[in-house]
Amino acid sequence: MIERLFKLSQNHSNTGTECLAGATTFLTMAYIVFVNPAMLAETGMDKGAVFVATCLAAALGSMAMGLIANYPIALAPGMGLNAYFTYGVVIGMGIPWPVALGAVFVSGVLFLILALTKVREAIINAVPQSLKLAISAGIGLFLGIIAFENAGLIEGHRATLVTLGQLGRPEPLLAAAGFMVMVALESRKIPGAIMIGILGTAGAGMALGVTPFGGFAALPPSLAPTFLKMDVAGALNLGLVTIVFALLFVDLFDNAGTLIGLAHRAGMLDGQGRLPRLGRALIADSLAAMSGGLLGTSTTTSYIESAAGINAGGRTGLTALVTGSLFLAALFLAPLAASIPAYATAPALLFVACLMARSLADIAWDDLTEMVPAVVTALAMPLTFSIAHGISFGFISFVAIKSLAGRGREVGPGAWMLAGAFVLKFVLLGSA
Repeated sequence: MIERLFKLSQNHSNTGTECLAGATTFLTMAYIVFVNPAMLAETGMDKGAVFVATCLAAALGSMAMGLIANYPIALAPGMGLNAYFTYGVVIGMGIPWPVALGAVFVSGVLFLILALTKVREAIINAVPQSLKLAISAGIGLFLGIIAFENAGLIEGHRATLVTLGQLGRPEPLLAAAGFMVMVALESRKIPGAIMIGILGTAGAGMALGVTPFGGFAALPPSLAPTFLKMDVAGALNLGLVTIVFALLFVDLFDNAGTLIGLAHRAGMLDGQGRLPRLGRALIADSLAAMSGGLLGTSTTTSYIESAAGINAGGRTGLTALVTGSLFLAALFLAPLAASIPAYATAPALLFVACLMARSLADIAWDDLTEMVPAVVTALAMPLTFSIAHGISFGFISFVAIKSLAGRGREVGPGAWMLAGAFVLKFVLLGSA
């Protein structure tokens, strides 16, 4: 049955590898079940209920991706989208959180309509090859800055934006040691190198007293305070159209960038640089986005941390199914999941960042009209802390440079429309 569902042999994989990859992906993104509730609790939402909603949304979204699209890509409430939900909509605009949840649900419905009508697929297929390569590399750089921050190797600075962290603390040292061990194990072709590195770093931190061991099991809190508490009628108010559009816009291109980057890393793109079964993947993502509003959390989307599982050998939806199952287990093993600190997963993110940056080698460096927009795309993602903004800058620069260089005929109609949409978005919505 597993072979029939996931076509393991056709994808040159096996059950053991897929399970290991699913566990690896889970470990690199398990932080979301603790970060997301803490952030959304600032809106007045019940923290325990958001914890359960986060676990369930991640489980359902990942399983949907695995079963519907057969891709090793896990989903969870998106970082950045949860910040926009909390600080931009509820706190910044004074919108009640049930109305904000309604906006999440409505945007999910719009995602599904666009997916079923093939509009989203056409948009993603309109991405030029040079930008697809840049998106993969840019996601790697984006992962890299997250990894450095989680490890404590860098920190914010008023004058220079970022600066060196406090390297005398044990967390950066443990993360650096874990990273080097992880790379060494991988170079020796040791199976499960990433997972060994994560668990080893966390274990060392516990042994040295840096991180407490939180125990194994606990009953999950109640979901009742947030379940079906969304206010769809309030979200359909004309004054909130821009909020719904912003959620739709950001998730569309964050998810598009993530899917393209991960597919390129896994070698899943076809000869024309397109992702097979893209429509199914977008439908799964749309259903996951809707589930976030129903359960009581911000928009659920594909996770770039899935790259860790792909690097561990995951090639089918069984990887995503395992990740989703572990999110269900996290409902009852919250203390154990909490024992894996951010500095222990940082080495995996940095390692994957290095691997994804390799796609820069395939860019046509001797063609300035291809190379410059690609570099702009890759650099903008970590520097704006947004995959969507990086794609926006890439499209605008690609179309503008090609046109000014007298090579406008090389720009497809889809790229022209997307560049125009990005310009309008920045004019009308700013950086939202």
